[in-house]
Amino acid sequence: MNQSVRSLFGAVSIAALLAVGGAHAAQLNLQNGGDVTSLDPQRLSGDWENRVAGDIFEGLVTEDAQAQPIPGMAESWTISDDGLTYTFKLKDNVKWSDGEPVKASDFVFAFRRLMDPKEAAQYAYLQYPIKNAEAINTGKMADMAQLGVTAPDAKTVVITLENPTPFFLGALTHYTAYPLPEHVVKAKGNEWVQIGNIVTNGPYVPTEWVPGSHVQTAKNPNWYDANSLKIDGTRFFTLEDQAAALRRYRAGEFDILTSFPADQYKWLQENAPGQAHVTPFAGLYYYVLNSTKPPLDNANVRKALSMAVVREVIGPQILGTGELPAYSWVPEGIANYQGGPAYVAWKDMPQNEKTAEAKKLLEGEGYNSSNPLKLQLRYNTDDNHRRLAVAIAAMWKPLGVEVELINAETKVHYADLREGDFAVGRAGWLADYDDPTNFLDLLKTGIEMNYGQWSNPDYDKLLTQAQSMQDMTARAGVLKQAEQIALDDTAAIPIYYYATHNVVSPKIAGFEDNVKDIHRTRWLTKSE
Repeated sequence: MNQSVRSLFGAVSIAALLAVGGAHAAQLNLQNGGDVTSLDPQRLSGDWENRVAGDIFEGLVTEDAQAQPIPGMAESWTISDDGLTYTFKLKDNVKWSDGEPVKASDFVFAFRRLMDPKEAAQYAYLQYPIKNAEAINTGKMADMAQLGVTAPDAKTVVITLENPTPFFLGALTHYTAYPLPEHVVKAKGNEWVQIGNIVTNGPYVPTEWVPGSHVQTAKNPNWYDANSLKIDGTRFFTLEDQAAALRRYRAGEFDILTSFPADQYKWLQENAPGQAHVTPFAGLYYYVLNSTKPPLDNANVRKALSMAVVREVIGPQILGTGELPAYSWVPEGIANYQGGPAYVAWKDMPQNEKTAEAKKLLEGEGYNSSNPLKLQLRYNTDDNHRRLAVAIAAMWKPLGVEVELINAETKVHYADLREGDFAVGRAGWLADYDDPTNFLDLLKTGIEMNYGQWSNPDYDKLLTQAQSMQDMTARAGVLKQAEQIALDDTAAIPIYYYATHNVVSPKIAGFEDNVKDIHRTRWLTKSE
């Protein structure tokens, strides 16, 4: 695993990399939270992995400091009048870190691999707007050549869509749209991502990867704008203990924290003014309900649990960082959703009436003090998740609900959710692109991220109908109908809309708060 820098870069001059580890190197030390499971962009699922992937790979389109789409590997693009065909022209000087050119065929190869059912890429569905992508990924079409991604020449990528898709450029910034080095993947197979083999095309390259500890990167001298980079490399530390992370930040070991104990927010405001960045962004914190097994296959039980959650106290009191209560599945302010999201019908009831109705619903299903509803609530290791789980268990207690709390490290927790080994499970979703479908698709039948496996044919039908609609106001109306179905049936429990919890050292410049909470190293500067 700990290969030398020389072995990683092969023929690239070691002199170009001497800044890393040198006396004047600008090394960024970042607390990254969960453990990175892979450096393969088609094997990722979390924001902690996205931070690494977005530094070492780059798509046709990438993000600026505000996380808005800008040209990446592509210097320009055109969109046909019917909105179905996107033609991208690659920059002249784009190369892989081994010096080989990034070719249009590398994108074709990557998208075909993403949609190959044998690869079982969890996030393949994010690129279903591409023509025949869903049919190929679900095994209904075998001819990979029918996928709507072609390379008429080495510098041109043509992507054809099923329907006009207003958010498609945003979707192309996601790691599912990154190219792969075909020449390396074919030569090394699954070992292509190991240090010593991996070749990337982003501003940085990984030089060390120690699972459970860190990923270290260095400048990629073959990246087209390498001279603009002010940070020589980043060490992404695996550390889920927020209290320990804050102690290490205060000791000067970390430059950026991606989370902190919410009960320390006031201390940070008073003792480190301006360093805690708590701002709204496009994300939803929610509890998944396993609707395939009793008792949560019962909609009345699910509704009772949701109604009893006192959302208004969570942001200001339990977390202390002001997160807003969520009564919709799609966060407020998402683009292409005229009029805003749908809401649960009981949103504006006084809480005492909500709790009384919840208790009545459970009693109607046979649950009471002599026959309590017993549930396991799973969450991934994190001070804030634990604090909230304890609070919600207390909110459910007056209903006669007995809760067993179970925590696990992030990758184990999400593996349990994917396998259906849970009753109630903590989850969160951060927008991959600015459109309501990015959230609504989470509840669609057959989507791997639909952990609770809630399924409703009318809901699925409405999402499918919306895919082909070009009138954005009418499309929003159809999507809102779908959202209302999910809320009325309590497909899951929305709890609060996310706020960022970053802590940024005064030594760091260029860190811009944005609605996607994406901050690529290429935009940052570190002073001593």
